[in-house]
Amino acid sequence: MTAAARILIVEDEAPIRRFLRVALETEGHLVSEAGTARDGIALAAREAPAAIILDLGLPDADGISVLKAVREWSQVPVLVLSVRSDEAGKIAALDAGAQDYVTKPFSTGELLARLRGLLRDRARDAAPAVLTLGPLIIDAADHRASLSGEDLKLTRKEFDLLWLLAGHAGRLVTQDMLLKEIWGPAHAEDNQYLRVYIRQLRAKLGDDAADPRWIFTEPGVGYRLADR
Repeated sequence: MTAAARILIVEDEAPIRRFLRVALETEGHLVSEAGTARDGIALAAREAPAAIILDLGLPDADGISVLKAVREWSQVPVLVLSVRSDEAGKIAALDAGAQDYVTKPFSTGELLARLRGLLRDRARDAAPAVLTLGPLIIDAADHRASLSGEDLKLTRKEFDLLWLLAGHAGRLVTQDMLLKEIWGPAHAEDNQYLRVYIRQLRAKLGDDAADPRWIFTEPGVGYRLADR
């Protein structure tokens, strides 16, 4: 059995949402519901669910657009639940980032088994609890970071920013990705907000923007943490 998790259902048919809620809550999961593409995207950003069950036939947009929007900032597992059974439709959903596809009408047992598989895969693929970059050690479990043995005393957002950069050490991380991952899609344009946190993080790392050792800037694009 997988641990209880927050599951988001994006489905326009209320009876199916109710049916899925009962089945998921019986498994011990917490459930959020959305009946439109717009509400589904908003809930996915606000609640950061462990998995999404997504219908493709939504009243305000195709479910593929929901999938593409979510994939701009999250790799949350998505199980598509749709009446579309043609191969082209399945391939389109999988290519857009879905992990699995179940056709309506569906077996509750099969759907729950596939969901358990996605949750197990997500847990197995989770980032390591500790990242070490030379003298910089970042511990996700304790939300602590140290440099040359000294605690950096980071705020929650500073830690999240450092963790995301460290997870892509040596590679450019765009401003758009940093803002969406840490503050959510509503802050996607708040570049000045990000610059403030980068400046604070640099200060705690003892870094100099003019001659950086840790955080390098690609003006107008993003930031790169040194890979040591």
